Amino acid sequence: MNITNPSAAYFDQVAGQWDRLRSGYFREAVRQAAIEKAFLHPQMVVADVGAGTGFMASGLAPLVEKVYLLDGSAAMLAVARQNLAQFTNLEFHTADGLALPLPDASLDAVFANMYLHHCPDPLAAIREMVRILRPGGRLVITDMDAHTHEWLKTEMADLWMGFERDHLRAWFEQAGLVNVIVDCTGESCQSECKSEAGECADISIFVAAGTRRIHARDSVQDSYAARALGAGCACDSSCCTPGIIPLEEIGSVKWDGGYSHADKAGVPADAADFSLGCGNPLAMASLREGETVLDIGSGGGLDAFIAARRVGKTGQVIGVDMTPAMLQRARRSAKKGGFDNVKFKHGYAEKLPVPAGSVDVIISNCVINLAEDKGKVFREAYRALKAGGRLEVNDMVFGGAILPSSRVSAAGWAECISGALPEMEYLDLVKQAGFQDISIRRSTSAGSSDGVPVYSVQVSAKK
Repeated sequence: MNITNPSAAYFDQVAGQWDRLRSGYFREAVRQAAIEKAFLHPQMVVADVGAGTGFMASGLAPLVEKVYLLDGSAAMLAVARQNLAQFTNLEFHTADGLALPLPDASLDAVFANMYLHHCPDPLAAIREMVRILRPGGRLVITDMDAHTHEWLKTEMADLWMGFERDHLRAWFEQAGLVNVIVDCTGESCQSECKSEAGECADISIFVAAGTRRIHARDSVQDSYAARALGAGCACDSSCCTPGIIPLEEIGSVKWDGGYSHADKAGVPADAADFSLGCGNPLAMASLREGETVLDIGSGGGLDAFIAARRVGKTGQVIGVDMTPAMLQRARRSAKKGGFDNVKFKHGYAEKLPVPAGSVDVIISNCVINLAEDKGKVFREAYRALKAGGRLEVNDMVFGGAILPSSRVSAAGWAECISGALPEMEYLDLVKQAGFQDISIRRSTSAGSSDGVPVYSVQVSAKK
C-alpha cells in the first residue's frame, strides 16, 4: 500500500496481533480461490502486493520459482519474515503501492488480497500492478463486496467499504486486462460484533482475475489473409490444416476437423477442401429448419455452407470474419454453389454485426482462441442470441498452466495454440457471460505445447 496511506499506521500498530485478527476476518479458502484463478506454473515469478504477514505468500511460495512480498508496513513485513522463514524463494520490499519497486513487464502474476480497499485510488493501484505484469501475465485480486458497515471501516482503517463487482470489471478493462473474471469465492469476511448497536459483519468476498493484453490481432489477420489467398502462412511455420504441424516454440498438434463425407457433400470444393478448424461445431448443434445461424470466424465458409443446408431455404446463415480476403473467397464459393441463404459480413468476434436477440444458434470453429478477449466474445455472443438460443463452439484449450512467455509468439497465435486458455478458465468465461447448461466434450485435435497437453473441445451452452 501507499506508505503515506493512513491504513499503514494501523497495520504498524497491529502487526504483532495480525495473524490472530486475520483469522477472524478471512480464511485459507480465500487464498485457495485466488490461486485457482491464477493457473500457476512452477517457473513463474510472482508478487504479493499488500503482503502483510505473508498469508498469501505462504500459499504461493511452494508453487512458483519466486515471490516478491511488497507492503507499506515494515512491521508487517518483519512478521512475514518470521512466518515464512522456511522458504528461500522470497524477496521482501517495503513499498509504495503506486510506485512498486519492480521493472515493467517483469512478473508472470500479481496477487493482492484484502489490499484494494486500503488504496486511496484503486484504479491507479490496479494500473501499477498491471505495469509490472508481462504480456499474458495474470492479476488476481481478492477483496470484499460492497457493504454498509461504516463501523467496520473505522475499526479497520479501511478507505473503501468494499466494491461493486461491475466497478472491478471496468477498472480491470481500463487498466488493459482481458478475459476478466469477477466471481464468488464462497467465503465471507466475518467480524465479531463491535458496533455500538451490536452489529456483526458478514461480507462476501470476491475474486477478480484478468490477463494483460498481448496485442496479437494484426499478426493473426495477416496470417489468415495469406492463407485465404493461397500464399501459405504469413509466418514461417505450417498452417492450421490437417496433419502433423512442427512448431519450433510450441510443440506439435495433429489437426482433425472430424467431418464425414456426408457433411461435405454439396459444399463447394473451394470450401470443402479449405478447413482451418479443430473440430466440427455442427456435430452437436441439432440445427432445425428455419433457424438463423451465425458463424464466428467463418473463414472459407465450410461450416456456414453445411449449416445452410440444414436450416433450409426458410433459414439463414450469417458468416462473420475479420479478414477481407477470407470473405471474398467465401462469397465466391457461395455464388458458385448457389447458396442464397448465406451472407458473409465483415466484423469481429468482439463486436458482431447483428442486432441483439436476432440469432438462434452461434457456431465457431477454432476461432475464439484467436481473440485476446474471449470474455468479451462470449458476452457478445450472448447479446446476439435469442432467449433460449444455443452456443456451439469448437476451440483449443490447454490441459494445464503455461508460462506467459509461451503465449507471445506471433506464429503460435496464428497456429491456434498460443491464444488457447486453460480449460477451466475458458469455461469460467462462458459462465461469466451469462450462459447456462454448459457442457464440454473432448474433440478431435490434440498435441502438446512446452510439455503441456493442448487439445480441442466442443462447448455447448444456452442463453
